[in-house]
Amino acid sequence: MGIINNFLHLDRYTILARVVIILLILPLHEFAHGWVARKCGDDTAEASGRLTLNPVAHLDPFGSVLLLLTGFGWAKPVPINPARMNNPRRGIIWTSLAGPFSNLLAAFVGVVALQIVFPFYAISSSTITTALYYFLSGFISVNICLAVFNLIPVPPLDGSKVLMMLLPYQKSMWIQQHQQILSIVLWVLILVGVLSIPISWISDWIIDFFIWATNWIGTLVQMVM
Repeated sequence: MGIINNFLHLDRYTILARVVIILLILPLHEFAHGWVARKCGDDTAEASGRLTLNPVAHLDPFGSVLLLLTGFGWAKPVPINPARMNNPRRGIIWTSLAGPFSNLLAAFVGVVALQIVFPFYAISSSTITTALYYFLSGFISVNICLAVFNLIPVPPLDGSKVLMMLLPYQKSMWIQQHQQILSIVLWVLILVGVLSIPISWISDWIIDFFIWATNWIGTLVQMVM
């Protein structure tokens, strides 16, 4: 009931941003995995019809609803076959990083757009500029949180695959053998809210960095207004 109650108190701009992420960014995340895997020699995603931005091919009903309600969610994982890659270890690392990177790239584009919109919002908070400002803020926040969340090195998240490729063989095998237990621990940490503080802290730092790196855009817009 707490999740539903929190969702009912969200502003319409945050809800709209989450819907856009479900329909556009989650498919982009999975497409990025498949595209990089294809570049590494594995065409499994392409052969299964998953090398597309069509949301119908990627969306997981439960993961989509959870993202809409909480800001965290997932799509159906793109099938990957490391045996078909030219260099499996390197291929898995780059393929795993591709999804979170696509979220960071989308967030960065959102920050650039926000830098363009903000001077107009600050001068005259019209209906259009207010809608754009809050929509972009929600869009940026959810994208960065998704990137940070997916980089947690615990199965089944993308970060765990990167970690297993970097660890010695025995430690990597230990993670593979205990994936179910580690996944349950991850779910418990999510449900009790333990992960929210570090995820928020890292996400805020990334947002601050993106804003700092693009401040010149806002300054330039103010100069030509």
